[in-house]
Amino acid sequence: MSCCNTLTEIPQGCENNIGGVKKIYIINKCEVSGTTANGGIVVSAGTITTLDVDPGAAFVEYVFNKNTSSYVEDGTISLENGSTFFSTTTSLMIPRREAAKRNSLALLAAGQPNLMVILEDGNGIYWLQGLDNGANLTALGEGSGVAKADGSKYSVTLLSEEPEMMYEVSSTVMTSLGLI
Repeated sequence: MSCCNTLTEIPQGCENNIGGVKKIYIINKCEVSGTTANGGIVVSAGTITTLDVDPGAAFVEYVFNKNTSSYVEDGTISLENGSTFFSTTTSLMIPRREAAKRNSLALLAAGQPNLMVILEDGNGIYWLQGLDNGANLTALGEGSGVAKADGSKYSVTLLSEEPEMMYEVSSTVMTSLGLI
């Protein structure tokens, strides 16, 4: 059996290309509903065009300071085994330790739930992490720092391992979710 895909070109772009993450929204994967194969999610040409959540459920925004958070998406490709998957690691730095933030972060760890994460990158493009297998909290740390300028903070790491790269989330979906 032959595997021969028709390749498409990637032209040089003229747009500005800005790094970093501007916003992050998180929901428990079990709160994404619907009757499609991915539970209320429709993907067309690499873009999520429908994303339904259970009544009363909503993505929650986690707020952080500028230039403190990022994601990395790495492909693992085994020629020997014929397997490919993509690991996405999202790192958040949430400023100022306090009880309300501690309690919110404790919920991300409780029972190690599968999560879905929408990231807005520096270019204003939205991406979904954890479509098939969910994303999980894999590290939670930090503290007071040493010097006054260090600040007190939480560092949060979310990891997903998926069969496909992250999909872009359309602005129509973001609007329907009340996120923009």
